[in-house]
Amino acid sequence: MDCEYHVPVLLRESVDGLGIKPGGVYVDATFGGGGHSREILSRLSGGARLYAFDQDADAEALAPVADGFTFVRSNFRYLDNWMRYYGESHIDGLLADLGVSSHHLDDASRGFSFRFDAPLDMRMNKRAGATAADVLNTYDEGRLADVLYLYGELKNSRRLAAAIVKARAVAPMATTADLMRAVEGLLPPARAKKDAARLFQALRIEVNHELEALADLLSAACRLLAPGGRLSVITYHSLEDRMVKNMIKAGNIEGRVEQDFFGRATAPLRPVNSKVTQPSAEEQERNPRSRSAKLRVGEKVAAAE
Repeated sequence: MDCEYHVPVLLRESVDGLGIKPGGVYVDATFGGGGHSREILSRLSGGARLYAFDQDADAEALAPVADGFTFVRSNFRYLDNWMRYYGESHIDGLLADLGVSSHHLDDASRGFSFRFDAPLDMRMNKRAGATAADVLNTYDEGRLADVLYLYGELKNSRRLAAAIVKARAVAPMATTADLMRAVEGLLPPARAKKDAARLFQALRIEVNHELEALADLLSAACRLLAPGGRLSVITYHSLEDRMVKNMIKAGNIEGRVEQDFFGRATAPLRPVNSKVTQPSAEEQERNPRSRSAKLRVGEKVAAAE
């Protein structure tokens, strides 16, 4: 059933990146359809524990019943709180498959894709928070342009924002079709699909506060990892990839390298793969979502004496 919900990307490579210790403590920060969690569980033995996070009720319905497995229905940004709740002072590895799942893209009712006419929702957690319609109907033109530029990297963000504000003055934005009609003519034919995808990406990131949540997750993981513990993260766009790269390189999302009294770098992680791992041509053909995927793996270093 998990394959119907979400096809896991870089499954073997990302789990291999964890360097799993059979009796260790692991976190799957993005349970989704459970593909990565099931692969991790297959490599664990007695006494091991796996905590899987997902804020979507659809994902929770797929959670397996297995010894040592705990499903946490929560945003992964609260990793620190939940590990304290479960009495875990450290973890041996964390895996995250970022971005939107194939299930969300294919579920017309969620509004994540311009392929369907659907309500402008885009919330990962359907229980709370503002929707994409709320963003489009309430943000002023300047704020809306900033969202489209920063999170969608759309060069004509100001023109797009102006068109949206003009359209909503006639009738509120309610569906994905409303949005596409509002920006019609502003998406150059040669890259219309790509720019539409970036438009929806920007709104999704804003609605779900994805970059703030990722910053919290990476900081918590860095603190919780035991020496030798691994961080294995799959990214899909440059914004999140830069954050992960900087965390592994410098121990912070800004990429600011800090040094001790002797001028030695004090980064708490070291990169395991010298260059990013990308899906094979075969996987990209089988699963189009994987085409922009990049895997980065970092390992916690022991504190200097």
